[in-house]
Amino acid sequence: MPTRDETPLGAPAWIDLASSDLEKSKAFYSALFGWTLQEAGPEYGGYINAHKDGKAVAGMITNNPEWNAPDAWTTYFATKDINATLQKAVAHGGTNCLPPMEVPQLGYMALFADPAGAMVGLWQPLAHKGFQLVGEGGAPVWHELNTREYDRAVDFYTTVLGWNTKIEGDSADFRYACAQHDGAPIAGVNDASVGQWALPEGVPAHWAVYFGTDDTDAGAAKATELGGVVLAPAQDTPYGRMALIRDTTGAAFWLCSVDS
Repeated sequence: MPTRDETPLGAPAWIDLASSDLEKSKAFYSALFGWTLQEAGPEYGGYINAHKDGKAVAGMITNNPEWNAPDAWTTYFATKDINATLQKAVAHGGTNCLPPMEVPQLGYMALFADPAGAMVGLWQPLAHKGFQLVGEGGAPVWHELNTREYDRAVDFYTTVLGWNTKIEGDSADFRYACAQHDGAPIAGVNDASVGQWALPEGVPAHWAVYFGTDDTDAGAAKATELGGVVLAPAQDTPYGRMALIRDTTGAAFWLCSVDS
C-alpha cells in the first residue's frame, strides 16, 4: 500500500473539491470510493476531510457563489516557501487568485492561475503533510495538466515548481511531459491542442485528477447509478483503463485502473 508521511517539493500534495452541494458530494464520493468523511470544524469553514482505509486522501469545501467558479477539483503542489513560489508564478505570467493564508496549525495555502488560466494550488505544510495514501483504489493516482499552451506550460511549471521534467512524447499527435522525483513521475502536462487527448472546444485548461479503481467499468457504472455522468467511456491506454466522470454537482475526474 503506497503510504507516505510527506510530499516531495513540487509534487502534488493535496486535492480538494469545491462543491455547490456538499451533502450531495459527500454522499456520491463516500459511496463510490468507500471514503470516510470528517468535518474539520467551524474554525476551518466546515472543511471536510476524506479518508480511505484511515488515510487522508482528499478534501471538500462549499463552493462560494462569490467565487464565480464552477464546481471542480483543485490540485495543490508542495512548496517550502509559499510566498516565494507565488511571486515566481506571477513573475512568469501567472495570476494571483488567493494570497497565502494560514490554515491554523496545518499549513499555508494559496491559489493562482497559470498563464493559460488553469487553477493551481500551493501548499506549505505544517502538521498536514498532504496525501497519506496514493496509487490505490479510492485514492489519487495521477495529476495532469491539459493545456493548449503546452510549450509555455512546460517552461512555466519547470521554473515555478522546480520540476525535473522529462519529455515522454513529442510527435505530431501526442506531446506529453512528466515531472519526476527520484526517477519516478509525479505529474504530467498534456498538449491538449492536438490528437486523441485534445480538449473539446470551450473546455478551458485545467488540472485533472485521476482516482484509482480496481475495475474501471464497474466504477463508471456505479458512478452512473449514484447520479454521475460518464463523459468518456472506459478505454484501455498504456497507463491503465480509464474513464472520465462528471459527479453529481458537475465536477469532472478520471477513474484509472490500478493493480489489485
